[in-house]
Amino acid sequence: MSDHDEPKLAPPGAGLPKIELFIGRQLFALRCWTGSRESFNARFQQERQLIRELLKDRDAKSVLIARCQGLEDSRRYWSVWMTLDHLRIVNLEVIKIIGALTKGVVPPGTASTATVKPSASVTASVAAEYEASCDALLAAVAAVPDLKTKVRFPHPWFGPMDAWAWHALAGGHMGIHRVQLQRIFDGLRAAA
Repeated sequence: MSDHDEPKLAPPGAGLPKIELFIGRQLFALRCWTGSRESFNARFQQERQLIRELLKDRDAKSVLIARCQGLEDSRRYWSVWMTLDHLRIVNLEVIKIIGALTKGVVPPGTASTATVKPSASVTASVAAEYEASCDALLAAVAAVPDLKTKVRFPHPWFGPMDAWAWHALAGGHMGIHRVQLQRIFDGLRAAA
């Protein structure tokens, strides 16, 4: 495959293999049940720091990687900057969802994995925007005394979730894409 040929992947929003989704739902429910605000923040911060360390090796080229657990097929041919842009987009969406739910409001529309696709032309400038979105998410969570809301907003894989579950999701989501970034960097080094 040349540098200009994009691989044929499943479309955005195609989801995960059924068994992986089933197991993921069980593990996510356990995380929500046993976790705390502090543990959710700690996981988010841990993944953020690991991503920062990975960013010392920077390259904008898209690399086809093996699919990691929790990653849709359509996301296997992203660049480092596309991955950070996706994380930025999702962090900002989670902030909006948590903000609405803690006010007793169900956000308009639906959450969709297909709508949080990054731009292929995103540049290194997204790194600062990604960092700002991480700070904003942590600040939004800190500003809310109770994340266990009565109203819920459905995640496309995990169903109706309160603000607590959306907070729980944030660190795990970062972890999936940290693995993706590591595989991108590994692919870039192998191609060099």
